[in-house]
Amino acid sequence: MRKLLAAVLCLATTAAVSGCGADVESSSRDDRSSAVTVTNCGRKVTYDKVPERVVTNDVGITELMFALGLEDRMAGFAMPDEKGDLSDVPWKDGYDKAKWLSKDPLTKENVLDAKGDFVFAGWNYGFGDDNGFTPDALKKIGIPSYVLTESCRNGRTKTSRGIMSPLDALYTDLTNLGKLFGVEKRAATLIVGFKKQIADVRAQAPAGTDRPKVFLYDSGQDQPFTSGRYAAPEEIINKAGGTNVIHDLDDSWTAVGWESVLDRDPDVIVICNYGDVTAEQKKKFLLSYPPLKNVSAIKHKRVFALDYVDLVESPRNPSAIARLGAYLRRVAESQ
Repeated sequence: MRKLLAAVLCLATTAAVSGCGADVESSSRDDRSSAVTVTNCGRKVTYDKVPERVVTNDVGITELMFALGLEDRMAGFAMPDEKGDLSDVPWKDGYDKAKWLSKDPLTKENVLDAKGDFVFAGWNYGFGDDNGFTPDALKKIGIPSYVLTESCRNGRTKTSRGIMSPLDALYTDLTNLGKLFGVEKRAATLIVGFKKQIADVRAQAPAGTDRPKVFLYDSGQDQPFTSGRYAAPEEIINKAGGTNVIHDLDDSWTAVGWESVLDRDPDVIVICNYGDVTAEQKKKFLLSYPPLKNVSAIKHKRVFALDYVDLVESPRNPSAIARLGAYLRRVAESQ
């Protein structure tokens, strides 16, 4: 199934992804001196030239560049080892072409050492007030940046993130990057292919009261870290045919109390697979945690794992929707 999905995605993006063996759009604008203005996190940002040495933070952000065929524009990327399974990713060759700068989050030193002229990162995806690595700090040293839309702060609290639905965030970033780098057609082709793939899943998804209730478990034992309505799992779950039980939380990734999980009694728990604690270890904890023993997902051992990169804004989101959709259909049929 995963190989079939990869083939479909490759066909849908033949004009966009060099890894599929097709001719691709040139990755630079004809008039290199012309400025480009896009809306990023609710404000207009103007870039005076096409970046030539982009530095990215984290796997999903990096793969947005790869999916657009922009690895030749990259000075390098920072990310931990958790890339997930690359075997069916059409843009996997980007990892061989772009330099791996660090397994830790980006720093100004990383950017300067790489002679970067542009940074693509996000709040809690590299950017942070606590570490001093911010768009404003980069601006002071003459380096422009772009903030991942999934991570845009919404003003509800000092750290709350998310200003639009997660898939709209993905499409917004592809469109903006396409405009900035002069690969608008490639971006548009990707978006069309992604929307078709998702529509095909939705056409088979359970409806109404048959939709399983789903809780996303990232990590944490005293308090689970999960996804509100503005992180990618919200729409991955929704488009796959489920309902995110933490949908009413106006934030992206955040912690909640176990009481919220017990009260909402999910039919399925989706594990975010990354880090030193494996998906199997997380599953073992959930199945043995006494307060959860009467939760439907635990009683029926309905626990499904997706990789970290599937569950943050990335070009792997549509494939994650397809895989989770197949699982949720089986759950709905068994209820």
